[in-house]
Order: sequence, then structure tokens, then C-alpha cells
Amino acid sequence: MLDTALCAAAAAGGVLRSHWITTSQVSFKGPVDLVTDADVAAERVVVGMLRESFPDHDIVAEESAPQATSGPYRWYVDPLDGTTNFAHRFPHFAVSIALAHGDDILLGVVLDPMREEVFAAYRGGGATLNGIPIRVSETGKLSQALLGTGFPYDRQQRARFYLQGLERFLTVSQGIRRGGSAALDLCYVASGRLDGFWEWGLQPWDIAAGAIIVAEAGGIVSDFHGGPCRLGGQEILATNHPLAKQMVGELSALPPRLA
Repeated sequence: MLDTALCAAAAAGGVLRSHWITTSQVSFKGPVDLVTDADVAAERVVVGMLRESFPDHDIVAEESAPQATSGPYRWYVDPLDGTTNFAHRFPHFAVSIALAHGDDILLGVVLDPMREEVFAAYRGGGATLNGIPIRVSETGKLSQALLGTGFPYDRQQRARFYLQGLERFLTVSQGIRRGGSAALDLCYVASGRLDGFWEWGLQPWDIAAGAIIVAEAGGIVSDFHGGPCRLGGQEILATNHPLAKQMVGELSALPPRLA
């Protein structure tokens, strides 16, 4: 299963690189939510490979309707995480593929096709970057931490709310980065490039692969109160063990995000 995910990610990465050279067609799913022909082409490749290898598995992909079966396995596919970056030719985006059995994520692969970096993990097997084991950072003080975050698609309507979280961490951390790809942000936590990451309103295909990569790299993945991070939930916090309580303390002090 992991080998298939790796091959599918590599094939999708090739599609994205080929579209990067040419001009992609861009359309809007919402006021700030883009989709390009590269998203659709890469997803078609991934879904085709998964369906051929595992015809009895469910597939939930960002740009197409869920393909349901009666089996317990489900693939989560984001063929282009960071579409806005891609559309603006900002070279920071990824292919994200994960497999779950029920609510348990079994494996995840995140490919950065521009840097040729492949992050991967499977349950109980640790996490790797291009085959080399990775671990979360050992930073123990929030004042020394470099954090990552993102802003959901409803940010125009809830800008003031999201800025409250940003303001809290601006005042207590060493710095904050906003890369535009949650899958890569999570992998950067797993590899120690970031010490922590938080965001609201992400979809299962955005976080499934990155979540298991962080966990297998020795990190913590939770909601903002330290509880389990659910794929259908609205909150994700990923960090190392020493910073988890400190970040939960900051995030749990925020007002709830209302529907």
C-alpha cells in the first residue's frame, strides 16, 4: 500500500511539474478557493492508480465526488495542496495521499515536486524524508519556537477572529511562517523545520497524510484543547511534546470558532 502511494505521488508530481512549465487554467470554487487544470489532471492519475490496485477501497479526493465501496479502507487524496501558490507560480505546493482503516490513519505520503522531497510514514514504522528517518524538534520553550499557520477560505468573513490567534503567538513565539500548504507545514513540523503548526477549517485530505507523518516522527497531533484531532474536525495542532501544553494553553484561551 505504501509503495502504491509513493508511486502515485511520484506520478502526480510529474503531472504538476509538466503543468508548471506551461500555463495552467484557473477557475474559482469560492471567493479565494482556486482549482487549476493541474489539480484535476494530477488527481485523475492518483485515483486511477489507487482504483487499479485497490478496487475495493473508498477514495475521497478533493476535486471529485467520493468513490464509495463497502470496504473498511479509505484513501484521502489532495492532488495539489497549495493551489493558490501554484497558480501564482510560487514554488511551494505538494501532493498528499493517505490511507485510513476506519478512523485510524495507516500511512501517509507527501511529495514536494519542486524540491524533490518525499515525506512518508506508516503506522509503527516511523517517518522519513527521502528514505532518511526524521524527528520533530526538541525546542522546549515557546519563546524559542518557529511556528506555522494558515488561514481558512472563510478568512474574509472571519478575519478578526483568525487574527486573534495570530496575535497571541506573535507575542510569545520566536516567529511565524505562513507557507500556504498545510501538508508541507505538517511535514516541516515532523522534520523539525517548524516547531509547531495550528490551523482551523482544514479538510481530511489536507491533514491525513501530514498527521501520521508528525505522529510517527514523535510529535503530537491534537485539537486546540489537547484532545484527539478528528479528520472531520475544525482544528489541528501539531508540535513536539514539550511545546504541546504551551500551545494548547494559548489556543484554548481563544473564543470558539462559531459555524
